[in-house]
Formats: sequence, C-alpha cells, structure tokens
Amino acid sequence: MAFNPVIFDLQPSDKNEKEGLYQYIATFSDQSKCRLFLTKKPDWKLAHANRLLNIPCPMCRKDYYCKCMEKHLPAIEAEFLQKIEE
Repeated sequence: MAFNPVIFDLQPSDKNEKEGLYQYIATFSDQSKCRLFLTKKPDWKLAHANRLLNIPCPMCRKDYYCKCMEKHLPAIEAEFLQKIEE
C-alpha cells in the first residue's frame, strides 16, 4: 500500500522558542496520527515523526511502534510546509 501523507488537521503540542524546537500533532486523511518534531532556525525542518497508536500503521498494518513514518519524512515535511502556509 502506497502512503500518501495528506495532513487533515494540525495542532501545536509543545514548543521551546528559545531553542527553536516545536512539536505538532498531525492527523492524516486516513485518520492516523503522528507527532512531528520540528526545528525552526530560521526555516522549518522536520527532524522526526513518531506515529501515535490510535489505529494500525497505514503502511505495514502493525499495531505497535514501527519506523514506517521515518521513511516518508520528506513527503511529510512538504505537506507540513504547505499546511503551515495556509
């Protein structure tokens, strides 16, 4: 199954403005959720994505932590940048 990350909802979770670190909870169009760890020095850069366990992984269908989201960091970052500009 091909994973096409389309962010449906984006909520800020935590921030450390002094260090330029931010966390967001992203809900994708398939209702899976992911915590995004970003830096902003001076531009946004996605450092890590951690899938939240609300539904099985949309790629491997496992119901526990996996590293599938890390394979799609550039696509998730592009979708985040598009969403944050809106």
